[in-house]
Amino acid sequence: MSESSESVKSAESQRSGHVTVRRARKTRMPMDVGAQDGSSPKCNLKVPPFSPEDPELWFALLEGIFESFNIVDDRSKFSTVITSLDIPYAKSVKDIIINPPAKNRYGKIKMELIRRLSASHEKKVKQLLTHEELGDRKPSQFLRHLQDLAGPSVPDDFVKSIWSNRLPPNIQTVLASQPTHWSSWQT
Repeated sequence: MSESSESVKSAESQRSGHVTVRRARKTRMPMDVGAQDGSSPKCNLKVPPFSPEDPELWFALLEGIFESFNIVDDRSKFSTVITSLDIPYAKSVKDIIINPPAKNRYGKIKMELIRRLSASHEKKVKQLLTHEELGDRKPSQFLRHLQDLAGPSVPDDFVKSIWSNRLPPNIQTVLASQPTHWSSWQT
C-alpha cells in the first residue's frame, strides 16, 4: 500500500469516528471558573510587571485584564496580585499575604499596596516644585507628568506656569507668541 493511500485510509477512519486526532489548542480559561475539586484552574494571564512607582496605574491595568477574562473571583484576583509581586514589594504587605482577610482579599491588598507604596501628596508636590525637568519627554508628556504629580488639588494654571518655565527658551518663545494654542498642551 502506498503512503498516499494510507493517508486516505487514515483520513477515512478519522471521519468514521474510529480514530479522532485533534491538535491541542491553547485556550485561556477564566480564573473564576473553578475545577470540580474546588481548585482554581491555571490561566495564562499576561500581567504587567508590578510598578511600585504607580501602583494605582498597575491595578487599573490589572483590572482591565480581569475584566477581559471575566475574572470576578476575589481569591483568584488576590492570588494574581501576590504572585505578581517581587519580594521587596511583597514584604510591604507581608501581613496581608500571610494572614489574608476572609472576605475582600483583593480589595484589601490593593488598598494597602497603594497606601504603603504611593508617595504622599506632599512629597509629590515637593517633587513638582523642585525636581522635575523636561528631560527627553515631549512637552505635552511633561505637562501630563506634572499634572499627575500635582493631583486635583493644585490649580491647573499653577501647574502650567511651572511647566512653561521649565521648558527650553525656544519653546517658551513659541508658546508666548501663540497664547491661543495654550489649550492644545493640555492632556
